[in-house]
Amino acid sequence: MINSIIRDKPARLLLLISAFFVANALIAECIGGKIFSLEKLLGISPFQFSLFGQTGLSFNLTCGVLLWPLEFIITDIVNEYYGPRIVRRISYVAVALITYAFIMFYMAIHLPPAGFWIGSKGDVGIQNMQVAFNGIFGQGMWIIAGSITAFLVSQLIDVTVFHRIKAVTGEKWVWLRATGSTVISQLIDSFVVLFIAFKIGNNWSWQLVLAICLVNYAYKFTVAIVLTPVIYFVEQRIERYFGKELTAQMKVAAMSKE
Repeated sequence: MINSIIRDKPARLLLLISAFFVANALIAECIGGKIFSLEKLLGISPFQFSLFGQTGLSFNLTCGVLLWPLEFIITDIVNEYYGPRIVRRISYVAVALITYAFIMFYMAIHLPPAGFWIGSKGDVGIQNMQVAFNGIFGQGMWIIAGSITAFLVSQLIDVTVFHRIKAVTGEKWVWLRATGSTVISQLIDSFVVLFIAFKIGNNWSWQLVLAICLVNYAYKFTVAIVLTPVIYFVEQRIERYFGKELTAQMKVAAMSKE
């Protein structure tokens, strides 16, 4: 049985895609604690603009946004060839493993540190390794809850919108179902994580939540548009790998697996 699975092209590809999907989700959660300046990355001075009465806004983004667009591309590809049921399953697996990772982070934070380790990086300016470790891995519970909830909800919305658009358009307009489902789900993702983590968890005003949401979504929307050609490139490679006959069979089967 193992040999037959290894020889099966759709099974091999799904295994690779699923592993990459889960790895990306875990990495995005781990690096999400760092905030970077998009303007400085592009070599320009930070913008200063206002939204909903909130002044001094600029494009300061979590490093997690570097990877989340890839998650939605993977979602669309899996949806195209394997169907929404498989997308939901790998999304549930990703959420379970992210939750497991945060439990392990929590346990690691509360293990008693070795005395020599606390000051072991003093030569590079880190006076207390325990404090540094806690700062990196000790995200607040509301942020964790918001991030996991937003990820799962946005994934389920993405797969539903993608499937509905494809049901209407058929094999035409790949860009519409891929980009359309992504821009809608990314909007939900941006709002849900801020609402749970900062409106409920930190009592932010609605104006601040909406302002930060739109700043984050502006970036995500732009990236979704820019990455549209990647969908076409990846699908061409996959169809060359499967062959025309198997590709057609998989797409028909995917549409019937709601």
